[in-house]
Amino acid sequence: RLSVPVKRLLIVLLPLSLAACATAGRPSGQLSSYERLTPREGALRTHVSRLKISPQAPRITRVLIEPARIVDGPRTAWLTAEERTALLREMDAQVCFEISERYDLTYSPTDADARVRTLITRVRPTGKFGSAAAAAAGFFIPGPLGVRLPGALGGLGAEAEMVDPKGRQLAALVWNRNATTLGTDDPSLSRLGDALQFVEPFADATAAAMTPEGVKSRRIADDDPCAQFGARFRPEGWAAKFATGLYVPQMSGARAVPAADAAERTPN
Repeated sequence: RLSVPVKRLLIVLLPLSLAACATAGRPSGQLSSYERLTPREGALRTHVSRLKISPQAPRITRVLIEPARIVDGPRTAWLTAEERTALLREMDAQVCFEISERYDLTYSPTDADARVRTLITRVRPTGKFGSAAAAAAGFFIPGPLGVRLPGALGGLGAEAEMVDPKGRQLAALVWNRNATTLGTDDPSLSRLGDALQFVEPFADATAAAMTPEGVKSRRIADDDPCAQFGARFRPEGWAAKFATGLYVPQMSGARAVPAADAAERTPN
């Protein structure tokens, strides 16, 4: 059972957490269209508008995934070159992981039945000192939910779409999420800590929007088409979180590889 001081702390933080849940970002204007996107109800921690692929859409077998891009502007201008590379690498990895569970991948435009485009539109930095305090507090407040300081909460905004060979939009997603003061978002000493953690749920939501109703995820073959990004399951990241109470990007993120090595692993 929680002690009285802990209960009082949760009572104070809960309204702050709920207030941070709905984070609506402005669309970037760089998707083919936003006209048919509708808000998705019931997403407590995430603000989502999407166009799910229609069951009447032409059958799609092979998909080309374009490299993710960062939309330049005040919401991303603070990122360093190294941070941009890390964030784009993780986005490319997670989108590859999720889409490859639904479709075959190709890097040949002439062979693709559809293309997937991904944009990072907003990155809110994670506060280092507040995260350190949150990690320390985690040792004294046991349970599945962690407590974060309001000034240390990062966030991510992203968009994606699937278009057919003629450029017609088949599915699309506008997605925004901030970390909450009370929840399962791990603190991090990296300014990208929260944004990097949110890439995976964004990629999952993207693949769901781009998959017709009733189509199930499939098992990935031993010859993983996304092998250039490293393992899909990263136990070293869990170990780092267990030992420090922090999300550690260097232990949890996509593997960086030389371009030549990546080219050898590219599906065709």
